Formats: sequence, structure tokens, C-alpha cells
Amino acid sequence: MRGSTVGLPDTFQGSGTTYYTLITVLDLLFSALIVCPCVVSYWRSVWTLMDIYVSPNDHLLSAVISTSVGVCGHLFFLLFQKVLENNFHPDRSRILFYIVSRLYTICFAFTCVNGWRGPWEILTVHTRTDFKSVMVTTTVGLVALISMRALRNVSSPPCVIVNDSVKGYFEVLTMFRVTVKEKVSLFILDCLFSVLIIGTLVVFVWRGMWIIVDLFLFPDDRIASAHGSLILGYSIIAIVYLLQPIIRSICSKLTGAGRLLFADMFIIFSLIGTINVWRGIWMSLDIYLLPDNQAMSCWITFVVSLTLLILLGCANSLLVRGVYIDAEEPNGKCVVLPCYYLRLIFQAEKLKKFNLKMQMSDKMGKYQMKENNHVVAINTISTIVEANDKKMSNYSEIS
Repeated sequence: MRGSTVGLPDTFQGSGTTYYTLITVLDLLFSALIVCPCVVSYWRSVWTLMDIYVSPNDHLLSAVISTSVGVCGHLFFLLFQKVLENNFHPDRSRILFYIVSRLYTICFAFTCVNGWRGPWEILTVHTRTDFKSVMVTTTVGLVALISMRALRNVSSPPCVIVNDSVKGYFEVLTMFRVTVKEKVSLFILDCLFSVLIIGTLVVFVWRGMWIIVDLFLFPDDRIASAHGSLILGYSIIAIVYLLQPIIRSICSKLTGAGRLLFADMFIIFSLIGTINVWRGIWMSLDIYLLPDNQAMSCWITFVVSLTLLILLGCANSLLVRGVYIDAEEPNGKCVVLPCYYLRLIFQAEKLKKFNLKMQMSDKMGKYQMKENNHVVAINTISTIVEANDKKMSNYSEIS
């Protein structure tokens, strides 16, 4: 679910400000109203189905199984990312790449949900859910992530869209960016740190803020609490969207620790909105979609949300993979929400048209070159003939 704006286009070349603003607004609405509900629906379905089918009578064992699936699955996809990248590419076989890449996303998404469910439920078993206890784990998570410049890893839809692009499809970034070529042992340690430490701290923060909302937002009225979360969450997200240009402008003028802390405060504010949106959608599905048959409700949301995201080409938004560093982008881009969908599609179409024009220009240039060479050759031949005629006439006169 995490994303970065590194390498993403800043503007639409050849397009005006109005066009750019319109596409940006459409992308934000697409993220908030389509991608985010689908992602939440998928996570809610897998999470609840694990509750129903995996050791429902032993809460701790169920949590341990989920943790094992999450850790082992993450490590597998981290360690073998280069193998997948080197063996599957559309240039070799487009159909095979599409099948393998989508199966990869489905398996990784299942791994991610379990990777969160396990630590979340273990904390629930071994810690209290009162305000003080929850604040301790939340504060520990926030302080540790801020200290390691890894707070942005708490981001998710509607503040992020991850497209199913071919480039880097199997890539999973680690905390220290160690590669296998450098040293295998260090790469494995980097993978373990990224999964066990960074991943767990992110779960601490999400769980803590989620429970705090449970405690204070209509705790005795489930329906009002769900509606309240939706209203509060989408209101904050709307403010975040509107404040983006201002925050970016301010952040571009800051440097060093000031820029980093400012960006982190913006991330925390957007996280509050994100968690409320997730909580509101999750609870609304529990309340209104087949409340008497939870398993069927989850299977419906599982199939519909996963299919829709795959068809839309943004199923990777389901994944929690890779570790991103706070404020790693230049200037104010570190606070830009990577909600790029229509923008990337239109940029790709423009690039195709540009490449087509370039190819046509090259062909026309080569054709003109051939014509010019042909004219030069004829002129040269005629010149030689004329010179020979003059020589012959001079020779005749001398004779």
C-alpha cells in the first residue's frame, strides 16, 4: 500500500493548468471512492475469514499461524524478487507474465493481511485495550518510526495508489537497500529487519489509533460509530487533498530536520483520516452486508474487490511491501500523495503518440535522404557524360 513519487511525472507536458487540475481531482476521487473501498473490502474479507476458519476457538494459535504465514511469505517474496524479475517479463511471454504477476499479487496480498493480523491479535491477547496501554504501544511505534525515518510506511489508500506497472512489478525495497550482489548475509538481515521491525511497528501504530477511535467515537453505538468514522475520515482526507499544494510549497522551502518533521506531521494527520476511512468502511460492511452470514459476506467482498482491482490495473494497492524513507524525494515532493492513475494512463498515451511521430519523422527523413542521394547520383552521371562529350569533341578537333 505504500508508495513513492520518485520517478513519477510532475506535470502533463503540453497541457494547461486546468487540464492538470482536472486529472488530479479525478485521480484523488478515484482513490478515495473506488480503490480505497475495494482495498478495505479485501482486507476485511481475508482477515475475517481467517477468524472464522483458522483455529476459531484458540485465539492465540490463530494469531501465531497468521504471523508465521506473514513473516515466511514476506521473506520469500523479498529473497526471490530478482528470480521472479529475471524469469518473467512481457517481452518474453506477455500471457505468462500476466498470469504469474497476478498470482503473485493474490498470494502476496494474502500474506500481507496475515502479516498484520498476526501481530495485531497477539497484542490483543497479551495487552489491555484501555487508553493508557494502547497509547504506550502507539507511542513506541510512532517514535521508533520517526527516529528511523520510516513513518511514511503507515500510508495506504486513499492516500496511495500502486499501479500494476511492468517496471518493478516484483521489486520489494528493504530498509537499508542492501542487494544480494553486495553480501547475501547482510541482505537477509536487511530483509528480516524490514519485515520484523518496520512491519511490526507500523502495525503498532495502526492498531493503537484504531482502538483509540473505538474508545472515544460513540463506543456504545456501533452504527453511529461507523458513520462517524466515515464522515470524520473522508473530511480529513478532503482537507489533506486541499492542503497538498500549500504543504508542498512550505516543505520545499524547509531543509534538514525541519523539513523532515514537517513532512512527518502531515503524514500523521493524513493517517488519522485514513484509519477512520478504513474503520468506517470495515464496520459498515459488517453491519449492512449480510450481517447474519458473515462468511458469505466476506467471500462476496473478496471476489468482487479483488476482481475489480485486477481489472482496473491497481491490484498492487492491496500490498504492504517495501520500506520507504521519509522525505527521500527532492524539495516538496516528499509530501505529495502518490495517487496517480488516470495521470499515468494519459502520460503513457502521450508517450506512445510522441514515439509514433518520431518514428514517422525518422521514416520521412530516410525517404528524403534516399531521394536526395538519387538526385545527386543522376546529376553526377550527367556531369560525367557532359565532360566526356567535351573531351571527345576536343580530341576530334585536334585530329
